[in-house]
Amino acid sequence: MAEYQLGSIVEMKKPHACTIKSTGKKANRWEITRLGADIKIRCTNCNHEVMMGRFDFNKKLQKVLEN
Repeated sequence: MAEYQLGSIVEMKKPHACTIKSTGKKANRWEITRLGADIKIRCTNCNHEVMMGRFDFNKKLQKVLEN
């Protein structure tokens, strides 16, 4: 499993519902804003925040883009 830390940019298996205006594609870049038993991620396109358990996050994580 790829290592991530606070501030890492990650890509999840399912894209977010918002679209990128310049390309018209679904956004799928998230920034990790909280680490602990739960992980909070923020969409880099629309700033929507989602909080999930670490187990669910690891299951849904596709890859780490930037550390």
